[in-house]
Amino acid sequence: MPLSVLHVSMPVEAGVAAYVSAAAADQVRRGWRVTVAAPPYGPLRDRLAALGVTHLAWEAARSPGLSTVGEARALRRIVRGVDPDVVHLHSAKAGLVGRLVLRGRRPTVYQPHGWSWLACQGAMTRAAIAWERMAARWTAAVVCVGDGEAAAGRAHGLSARVVRNGVDLARFVPADEDDRLRARAALGLPEHVRLALCVGRVTRQKGQDTLLRAWPRVLGACPDALLVIVGDGELRAGLEDEAAAGVLFAGARSDVRPWYAACDVVVMPSRWEGLPLTALEAMACARPVVAFDVPGLREVVSEESGALVTAGDLDGLTHALAVRLLDPSLAWREGQLAALRSKEFDAGATMEALARLTAEVAGQG
Repeated sequence: MPLSVLHVSMPVEAGVAAYVSAAAADQVRRGWRVTVAAPPYGPLRDRLAALGVTHLAWEAARSPGLSTVGEARALRRIVRGVDPDVVHLHSAKAGLVGRLVLRGRRPTVYQPHGWSWLACQGAMTRAAIAWERMAARWTAAVVCVGDGEAAAGRAHGLSARVVRNGVDLARFVPADEDDRLRARAALGLPEHVRLALCVGRVTRQKGQDTLLRAWPRVLGACPDALLVIVGDGELRAGLEDEAAAGVLFAGARSDVRPWYAACDVVVMPSRWEGLPLTALEAMACARPVVAFDVPGLREVVSEESGALVTAGDLDGLTHALAVRLLDPSLAWREGQLAALRSKEFDAGATMEALARLTAEVAGQG
């Protein structure tokens, strides 16, 4: 009998959605019976439909609350109907609801994609850590996407298996100067502007608020620079209202490859990360990455392929961006080295490792 896997995800866009759809597609190709339970909207639903993967509607809010009771009932019905060999829970909300529902009665994989307590403050941080410790007893395997994420778990007594994130190197390929000009023409961007790109949900985690505080200083050094923020999220409206000149909010995009091709440098001012697909995609497209030095990003970005800046250091962020915007040859050289580095993060190896772990959890390894 083919292995039956149920993936559960509340996020339906950005990196988690891309990961879930890639894992589902890989497992379908292996002949497994794969189902994804997720909210019935957004890019994830569309990707699954294009792949022919079964999608079941699971309405879920981002944060715990009164709706969690109904979410648990709905997920219990889905699990009973699918009757999977393995349930794979992605991110904090699915990890919470799924483990409360299953309580270890089925082989359960939990993949935080960034630990829940990193988004909390004060007593909520302690409560989130305590929950993760308690829920570990109901989890056959915790999967971290990078060594830094796993180390953060170990620091709080949580053991995890590392299956590093990977990038589809057949889809994300180095972009040359002709590609840059074509992408800018297609996107309606000026040909000669110096362009910094920030891709990701517009949230506290991704740090676009910090980047916008630094941007006027970047413009002071490089007046013809343009910052493009690709993505949507709960902070977008407020940040868009407050943004200074030289900033374009492009919204969420189903295909970010033209934006990587169009830019000179990618910036990631994240407060925390697991191991971000955005950085890997940018590097595979031969673009240097300027990032805050946090776990996950420091596993990917090196001084040869961009710059790591002390988290929250506006002067350091300004300098790192301005240097690359003012020196296209430096940005180009770093981009070429970034493309070479990205080959160490091939998605094929990631999915092979995940399949082995899933089969092992199901007792078929």
